[in-house]
Amino acid sequence: MTWKHHHYAQILLGVFLVEAVWLAIDPHDRKDWLLENVLTVATLVLLVATYRTFPFSRISYTLIFLFLCLHEIGSHYTYAKVPYDAWSLSWLGFSINDAFGFERNHFDRLVHFLYGLLLAYPIREVFIRIADVRGFWGYFLPLDLTMSTSMLYELIEWAVAELFGGDLGMAYLGTQGDVWDAHKDMALASLGALIAMLVTAFVNARLHRDFAREWRDSLEVKQVRPLGEEELGRMVEGQSR
Repeated sequence: MTWKHHHYAQILLGVFLVEAVWLAIDPHDRKDWLLENVLTVATLVLLVATYRTFPFSRISYTLIFLFLCLHEIGSHYTYAKVPYDAWSLSWLGFSINDAFGFERNHFDRLVHFLYGLLLAYPIREVFIRIADVRGFWGYFLPLDLTMSTSMLYELIEWAVAELFGGDLGMAYLGTQGDVWDAHKDMALASLGALIAMLVTAFVNARLHRDFAREWRDSLEVKQVRPLGEEELGRMVEGQSR
């Protein structure tokens, strides 16, 4: 790992910590802010703890940094009350909600979409460098994991809302009265991840001369013998010898 890579990671961490501390001052709902930042702290601890054994690329660190920065904005205001429309009126002179006919605050939807768009590539890096996946699976598995973790997060939101209840539960859940909120959030995260993997595949197809062969080889059957009860029978037979 080069000094340039190490220095870049330190800069991103420093900038994020400055933003996080700044937005930790007088959040809209302190209890909701604490709940929203549990996974953020866990992510930072994991990234720092594995930095020497598994340093991500600068591209991946940048994507993770952007997502966490946006999440901190959501946790400061609570996702349902991020004043992006007021910012738009102040800075650009027009209302985003009026321009697109929005009847709710859509900052949470944006961040769910960006969860897939920004984090699918770092997830792909994990699969390639640890599981050594290639070809089709190097694009499908990051998409699949992004979709499944998005679903898992919705279950966590539901469990937290049930556990704490009241205004805190509703602030953390952030449905804003939409009974299909969880479904739409998962769909947007999946769409973001799909776009990220399609763009990655397009770039690799243009630059990687073995792209087609690697994709084809990844879909070939590697083991002809079936598993399931057949494999179980072979294992039992092997132990009895």
